[in-house]
Amino acid sequence: MNWIVGNQDLLIRLTLAHINLVWPPVVLSFILALPLGAWAQRSQRMNQSLIIGSGLLYAIPSLALFVVLPTVIGTSILSPLNVIIAMTLYGLALQVRNTADALQSVDRSVLAAAQAMGYSNRHRWWAVQLPLALPEMLTGLRVVSASTISLVSVGALIGVESLGTLFTNGFNRAFPTEVAAGVIGTVVLAVLFDVILLALTRVVAPWRRKHG
Repeated sequence: MNWIVGNQDLLIRLTLAHINLVWPPVVLSFILALPLGAWAQRSQRMNQSLIIGSGLLYAIPSLALFVVLPTVIGTSILSPLNVIIAMTLYGLALQVRNTADALQSVDRSVLAAAQAMGYSNRHRWWAVQLPLALPEMLTGLRVVSASTISLVSVGALIGVESLGTLFTNGFNRAFPTEVAAGVIGTVVLAVLFDVILLALTRVVAPWRRKHG
């Protein structure tokens, strides 16, 4: 406990660094998944390709991806950009499938009613299908968020600071208090992001709050 009190500045700095490595991939995964998920929802072939591609991507260890990316995009191996891009790829692999499933789950009769009212396909997608699918998309994004918060810690192994730095330093020093601080901090962040996304889901889908 004395160590935690005496190292508050370090803990705050690493927590902020962790947050700044997490939120861009979560946001980018959601945005980039919209057109890809819509495409996958309309095309069975694309849907199957995404399933295979997602499985192959997740088979790549995150540490290996952190090491390979700098040679591909020309950044320093210590650049946080490597972690952000890698996490975006992992998040996109999950979120595209979530988005396609969410769009597919919208009641066909509702879409038919919108078409009967004169909505064009584009207008129907933006005004009807997307709003109704959004809560399910955000539910999937909560999984992406938890996964990203966990995987970001691996970046500490290549020198990118985050709460994972407490894991590596604690193990190297055989100091379990530091490791525990990293674990607790990561869990708290995961809960915080989940609460934010849950609140956002309730805002965009008030009918869920009324019925549940």
